[in-house]
Amino acid sequence: MTARRDLRSDAGQAFPIYITAVAGLLFLALALFAVGQAGATRNGGQTAADAAALAAAQDYRDQLRKGFLEAIGNGSAWDDLLDGRGLGGTNACDQAQWFADQNGADVTDCRGPDFLPTSFTVTVKTHKPVGKTVIPGTESQYGEATAKAVVTPRCTAGPPAPPTERPDGGGKDDGGKDDDGKDDDGKGGDGGKDDGKDDKPPIDLLCDGTDLTIDPTRLDLFPDAKDLFSVHLAD
Repeated sequence: MTARRDLRSDAGQAFPIYITAVAGLLFLALALFAVGQAGATRNGGQTAADAAALAAAQDYRDQLRKGFLEAIGNGSAWDDLLDGRGLGGTNACDQAQWFADQNGADVTDCRGPDFLPTSFTVTVKTHKPVGKTVIPGTESQYGEATAKAVVTPRCTAGPPAPPTERPDGGGKDDGGKDDDGKDDDGKGGDGGKDDGKDDKPPIDLLCDGTDLTIDPTRLDLFPDAKDLFSVHLAD
């Protein structure tokens, strides 16, 4: 009878310890769930930041192509545009906000284009907080993240084309003048006007190791923006 009483006494003493261990394991599981929930919120914020930064950079890339095309068409300088600069103010950050919103976040800061390299840095904050968990304060904790997207030129300007020889062997073609400096119609230099609009030389580019020639008279064949500039997230 004494032995039985001892076994019962031991079982009664172990029960509170068992309850405490189970409660501890349950709290640990809930804490790990809270950490996972916070991590998921942060990951969602990072995804939104990446998408927003890429959207801003891609919009800027499209504007670079448009500016480059217009510069070639009107004969103005385009060197800076080919290098990813020279646009001035843009609305690229408006695209960043739209894409961030589609991914459950708001843009809190958008800086760009920064030189050099041309880039956009975007910071976002998630729409929703982590939520209420066993860890105090998570109900007011939002996910915040920053991403940077870079616009990199794919092309460089090639050397100017050498002057062509005249078919009659009279020397280099100097714009329609004969060897005496007169126009072909026998008039002096002012006898026939030529505004040069239809005689723009082709533009030679080297794009990722491949030669590319742009004909100013066939701008309908102008390269796509992605052929002129790459967009990628900074490491």
